[in-house]
Amino acid sequence: MLLVIDIGNSNIVTGVFNDNKLVLVNRIKTDHYKTVDEYLATLMTLWQYGLGKQASFKEIVISSVVPPLTGIFHNLCKERLKIDPLIVGPGIKTGLVIRTVDPSAVGADRIVNSVAVKELYGIAAIVIDFGTATTFDVLDTKGAYCGGAIAPGLQISLDALVNRTSKLPKIEAVWPEKAVGNDTVTAMRSGCILGYACMVDGLVQKIKLEVEGVKNIVATGGLAQEIASHLDCIDIIDPDLTLKGLQIIAGLNSKK
Repeated sequence: MLLVIDIGNSNIVTGVFNDNKLVLVNRIKTDHYKTVDEYLATLMTLWQYGLGKQASFKEIVISSVVPPLTGIFHNLCKERLKIDPLIVGPGIKTGLVIRTVDPSAVGADRIVNSVAVKELYGIAAIVIDFGTATTFDVLDTKGAYCGGAIAPGLQISLDALVNRTSKLPKIEAVWPEKAVGNDTVTAMRSGCILGYACMVDGLVQKIKLEVEGVKNIVATGGLAQEIASHLDCIDIIDPDLTLKGLQIIAGLNSKK
């Protein structure tokens, strides 16, 4: 079985592929203070619960945007699971031409998402990842990665509003019933959530004016369902896009 690990700023998501089929997905909170043993204990419990006590892996691929945890998970895989993992970064095969000023500076998650969209959904395309940050990544009609945009994530925006004001309460990221709120909570939902969706829609339209032939707009990430499902500009919602991209990269770099 193939184990893929996506280390993000808010969550760590693991996926297990068996015969090219995604059979298990687990999500845990990112914690900079956990040790290798603590992460291993948590994840082994989840893997064994989902796969049985005989759960074992032949290959591991890691994508990480949290450098301190990259080393921790490398040690977890190499020392505890006895597998030297493939870590997405400069020098590995992705099949993706990157046309930015500094290709090495593009986040691993953005590369992995773009690889998945190119392979699974076609080009030209825009990939929107609703995570801690909301990222927009663009593939042109030749399948090259052109760049994109990075915006504060919805939860970051909500947290900043509450933390920087004295009387506004914490609210859930629930889609508002209307644009005009009739109390504080509904007004916040309109401004933060509906307003955020309008930002996404507007930025997509601006990107499409600059990039010819965009056919597919694919959404992924933890908040994709909450936001993207209400947007007419989104063609596809794939919550497992990053995991699928890691599987594709594993295949490109397999020694077998």
